[in-house]
Amino acid sequence: MGKQFDQLSEAHMAFIAAQPMFFTGTAARDGKVNISPKGMDSLRVLDANTIAYINVTGSGNETAGHLLDHPRMTLMWCSFDIKPQILRTYGTARTLHPRNAEWDAMAAQLPALPGARQIYVQTIEMVQTSCGYAVPFMEQKGDRDTLLKWTADKGDVGVARYWEERNQTTLDGLPTDILP
Repeated sequence: MGKQFDQLSEAHMAFIAAQPMFFTGTAARDGKVNISPKGMDSLRVLDANTIAYINVTGSGNETAGHLLDHPRMTLMWCSFDIKPQILRTYGTARTLHPRNAEWDAMAAQLPALPGARQIYVQTIEMVQTSCGYAVPFMEQKGDRDTLLKWTADKGDVGVARYWEERNQTTLDGLPTDILP
């Protein structure tokens, strides 16, 4: 049976820190719902009601466009090892770009990743845990370095060009505010 909380406990924070990946879910008022897996060392729990993660360049930019239209966000972690559990945080989120005044202070709290295009900051309204009994056992073999190599090969100019060509709108045509 699921349990609900107003904020993250120390046990919740430890569970989050132990997971090698998480999922983010967003939706504009209309159009497609986006659920995206996130890996790498990209997320930090800042306090019991605030989570931030750095978002690197990818093929889509749905989260940015969705949050401009409607700021709701769900984050989810699930255990693939011994203790079955799912943890979700529900709340609102805001987007920071490298051009924003808050970027440097927030980026200092997160790992420096090449190709970083946004930082998402979620304000938690509710935390929910559930059993995870149907989540399969899976073994992590390691992190992929494909995106890091792709970003290094493109360089800053190539990544900026990619943002211009591929990251300015969502699948539903919403603006993402990626460019100044």
